[in-house]
Amino acid sequence: MNSPAFPAFPEGFVFGAATAAYQIEGAAAEDGRGPSVWDTYSRLPGRTAHGHTGDVACDHYHRYPEDIALLKDLGVTSYRFSIAWPRIRPQGSGPANPAGLGFYDRLVDELLAAGIEPAATLYHWDLPQALEDRGGWRVRESAELFGEYAGIMARRLGDRVPRWITLNEPWCSAFLGYAVGRHAPGAREGTPALAAAHHLLVGHGHAVSALRAEGVREVGITLNPDWNVAATGSDADRAAVVRADTQHNLVWTDPLFAGVYPATEHETWQELIENQDFRREGDLDLISQPLDFVGVNYYRPTVVADAPYREADPALRTASDNRYREVEYPGVRHTAMGWPVVPGTFTQLLVAMRQRYGDRLPPVHITENGSAEHDVLSPDGQVHDASRVQYLADHLAALRAAMDEGVDVRGYYVWSLLDNFEWALGYDKRFGIVRVDFETQARTPKASYHWYRELIAAHR
Repeated sequence: MNSPAFPAFPEGFVFGAATAAYQIEGAAAEDGRGPSVWDTYSRLPGRTAHGHTGDVACDHYHRYPEDIALLKDLGVTSYRFSIAWPRIRPQGSGPANPAGLGFYDRLVDELLAAGIEPAATLYHWDLPQALEDRGGWRVRESAELFGEYAGIMARRLGDRVPRWITLNEPWCSAFLGYAVGRHAPGAREGTPALAAAHHLLVGHGHAVSALRAEGVREVGITLNPDWNVAATGSDADRAAVVRADTQHNLVWTDPLFAGVYPATEHETWQELIENQDFRREGDLDLISQPLDFVGVNYYRPTVVADAPYREADPALRTASDNRYREVEYPGVRHTAMGWPVVPGTFTQLLVAMRQRYGDRLPPVHITENGSAEHDVLSPDGQVHDASRVQYLADHLAALRAAMDEGVDVRGYYVWSLLDNFEWALGYDKRFGIVRVDFETQARTPKASYHWYRELIAAHR
């Protein structure tokens, strides 16, 4: 197929690529790094595909100069990476680990030497196991310690890292981790999962305060809002969409951008939200501090239908049991993840966020967008991932359309630079624009890498 046309973006638009520490770094037990919840979870039988772990992953801890060379060749202006809390404070608290700080010093300096702006995410799901043993995000202590950790990193790197993200996709941490049980720590809980969601936001607030105190240039948070579509026009399915929107979107965006808890939370969680002793006076003020940007991760829409409770007894019900179910999006292509490809919904989501929050919505960076495809290494030694190229082109065009409708979007980070450890799916799903041979660690840029490089070059 011919390469899709390049959508045009304004001067100064940020083109980047993104990764996450546990997914690529490896070196899980080196230089004083403590165990994270993902080290523990991935060793539980049946929790990850084939029992895969992030022990080695892409060996980025040792191979980061090679990966930065790929970024430089790609031409990105920014690289979004995450810092592993267990490398910095192996027990979650206490003195900082000099070797962990040193690694991120070297990474940042090498990025700057390559002319690439670092964008640091403080939390991409790798909670120190020692904190989970004390309650994890269910308890306020983790939020307070997260603020301390943010201050440590800002003091160390704030002079060189201009863009900071507090949390990545807190929905996954709170609900996949503490309600669905499909992510670390693998819990299936009700009210404690709602407490985890709240404490993640409190932790964000503490981190914002710490980062501001150190004078960093830009502070934001990354969310993964869903575009939920009713399966039918029935009142029941439309009501199910409201509950899905509450859990996936409003539980985060209303406190952050409106300083309120969602008006629909009681309908969504009923008995589970009646006990709110995890909330304290002043929390909303802390959570809703002004931000310089919001990161949006977007991959696919979700079709929602009404459903009964899976568990009739509220005492046994999890916070994800909200009387709706996801059903297939008909008539469209699906990626290797089984996710529907409907680029226009990307435009709809961004425009809806702007309409709901108006000027309270800060400028947007798309901090993740990409697709897992059934990549094949061809006889010529290359990966001709035409489906991924088309996905990226169509979603960038949809992003441009949202900007044309007034959404203030400042940048786009492709997910991901490298094939990596895809959480519970292990190494079976490949999102990278660079192929990684996990036996040899050889890197091979795919056709999507070359297409993205040409798009970036066209905007210079």
